[in-house]
Amino acid sequence: MDNATVIEALTAIVGAPYVLTAPEDMAPFLHEPRGLFHGTARAIVKPASTTEVAAIMQLANDLNLAVIPQGGNTGLVGGQTPDAQRAAIVLSLQRLDRIREVDALTDTITVDGGVTLLKVQEAAEAADRLFPLSLASEGSCTIGGNIATNAGGTAVLAYGNTRDLVLGLEVVLADGRILNTLGKLRKDNTGYDLKNLFIGSEGSLGIVTGAVLKLFPRPRQRITVFCAIPSPAAAVQLLARVKSEIGFSLTTFELMSRICIEIVVRHAPGARDPFAEPHPWYVLIELSSQIEGDLDAKLEHSLGGAIEDGLVLDAVLATSLDQRLAFWALRESLSEMQGREGGSIKHDVSVPIAEIPALIEEASAAAAKLIPGIRPVPFGHIGDGNIHFNFSQPVDWDKQAFLDRWHDLNEVVHAIVIRHGGSISAEHGIGRLKRAALPAVKDPVAMELMRTLKAALDPSGILNPGVIV
Repeated sequence: MDNATVIEALTAIVGAPYVLTAPEDMAPFLHEPRGLFHGTARAIVKPASTTEVAAIMQLANDLNLAVIPQGGNTGLVGGQTPDAQRAAIVLSLQRLDRIREVDALTDTITVDGGVTLLKVQEAAEAADRLFPLSLASEGSCTIGGNIATNAGGTAVLAYGNTRDLVLGLEVVLADGRILNTLGKLRKDNTGYDLKNLFIGSEGSLGIVTGAVLKLFPRPRQRITVFCAIPSPAAAVQLLARVKSEIGFSLTTFELMSRICIEIVVRHAPGARDPFAEPHPWYVLIELSSQIEGDLDAKLEHSLGGAIEDGLVLDAVLATSLDQRLAFWALRESLSEMQGREGGSIKHDVSVPIAEIPALIEEASAAAAKLIPGIRPVPFGHIGDGNIHFNFSQPVDWDKQAFLDRWHDLNEVVHAIVIRHGGSISAEHGIGRLKRAALPAVKDPVAMELMRTLKAALDPSGILNPGVIV
């Protein structure tokens, strides 16, 4: 079918204002934040309901049209970006932005797939509840995208990944059928748990248009402390100590190297080093509790012992909301600020927590051997073993010349990750960026089963072609 006829059919479903075809209107939807992937599209279509999404997929299935689901376009592996080889429809979920229901008695919230994460957090807070998923992009990323990538964030240590926060889903399949598992039940053993097929599938098996999410009691007490430490090994030992002595109140445990602080202080307006003297490594620790208690005393006792044992060199407790936000800004703005240092090659990897020190040491040395002058910038969620092992270009290198070594550096780092029992994708997904690398690190039977599922649910291969499998 010619493009004009396709546009006419899409317009009949969603209305003319919501089918974008002008190049300047489509441009923001055709590339991802880091600029690694750029694509083309027949149109950007913006449905406002699950029914409209289903009608679009019926049309696409009948005409064999590729469809790229897109939420807030904040993904970091190109999973939401069309390629340049096959004219696709980009299906933006931004208009599916309703909070359908907040049920404080059952601790659930039911939302559209295009609702931003921040809007869900705010709706939960208005009901005196907490939705704990937290990401740097929460103002623009969408719940559908979070589910599609099984997003992690800074609170996985206490609450788990997105998968652990989902009770039910509404999903539009490749042929336009609507799968409805929007239940609030915590227990339901009536056959296969189908929702888990779609969590982490990156829009390749179906399009998430609705979700029932878990809520939790809102914390009444929160303590944030920035610690200077001598090494990643000390961080791992400190994590074990705090978990043992404080338990479930430990919400966040984030690791940063010295260069991380230097980059943010150099480029972020108003950013300040929390300490008068530089230290080699840091951890950002946050505790929270749903009841008022003696967390301060417990933390003071735990850190006191850690200082005596040489695990902590210095510590600063946030004594105001502004100071807490300043501590978090050092962590959350790092990825953006690193971009101002030139080229950055990034790795979202995970290993067992005990293997983190070896990973950092070995990968830093291997990268330096491969590219002399390279600057390792490791940071991340040490509490769940997820390290964002980034590398900034040598100061005297051309940016593109450095980025051209992306594949070479990936091979070196990924080999070390796998040797330590890790994963080449901890929370960002596979997308287009890591699709070619996946078969080499995934169990062959697992790859075969994933291809079987793809063929069963999307036999024509129209949903997000080129992603994952």
